[in-house]
Amino acid sequence: MTGLFKFVMEGGVWMWPIMAAQIVSFALIAERLAALYFRRGVRAASRVRIYEEDIKRGQMDRVLSRAERSNDPVAQLVRTGAQAVLHSSGKEEIQLKMEELVMEESSRIEKHIGMLSMLANVATLLGLLGTIVGMIRSFSSIASAAGAEKARLMAEGISEAMNATAYGLIVAVPALVMFAVLQNRANHLIEDLNKAALRLYIWFGFNVDTPTKSSRRSS
Repeated sequence: MTGLFKFVMEGGVWMWPIMAAQIVSFALIAERLAALYFRRGVRAASRVRIYEEDIKRGQMDRVLSRAERSNDPVAQLVRTGAQAVLHSSGKEEIQLKMEELVMEESSRIEKHIGMLSMLANVATLLGLLGTIVGMIRSFSSIASAAGAEKARLMAEGISEAMNATAYGLIVAVPALVMFAVLQNRANHLIEDLNKAALRLYIWFGFNVDTPTKSSRRSS
């Protein structure tokens, strides 16, 4: 801890905003890891199969009863489709309602992930700014210093500049790596949810078409 504190203090004032970016990025990474890996799983497309037989048989009351026991995205899609069928909605309305739910859930999945890329860029730029400021201060100091003092001031200025650059990269690299990891996970979750929504739309669409076909035969 003493070495870390010394490292930060020798880097100049720009080390503090870089540290703030690091704290925010760590908080975002922890929150998104918990949200996308521990509270969600890539299994929506397989979970819809537990409703398949009831939907195909047209037992919408039973489908609704089973879906109301949970509040996950799959259950929400199932409830939306079943209610639409019970209210004699058309396939277009079912599709629009499901697309709306998928868009809302996709937005929640991708929440704050883009900020990691921004924080990585900010940390890098702040490190570069600290480097430039350190070099300017170094050259300004040696311009008016005595001969023996010039070497010490130059070394201090270069140390401040390099510390800022190093710390900016220390913050930026993990943030960019986790941005790629979390974005890839989010893409898998959204793709899985879209597959689940498509399967449900096809199954519910069969129930919408069935009454139309029977009414044509009777006519």
